[in-house]
Amino acid sequence: MSTVQEIEKAIEKLPREELFQLTDWLSSRFSDQWDRQIEEDIAAGLLDELASEAIAEHRAGQSMPMPSDEK
Repeated sequence: MSTVQEIEKAIEKLPREELFQLTDWLSSRFSDQWDRQIEEDIAAGLLDELASEAIAEHRAGQSMPMPSDEK
């Protein structure tokens, strides 16, 4: 198996188009892993306390509406 340093050196040699393809793939892979981690954290109850705090702040009038994308 290649080390991270070997992979980095190989990436540096990639033509621009292949670098862009790799970047797209890495971005997608990262997003998928992030989504899985969030789902696991939610299922394990790791975000329950944060969610409760956010709801309490909202009910106490301490939240603001999200800015609209409409102009």
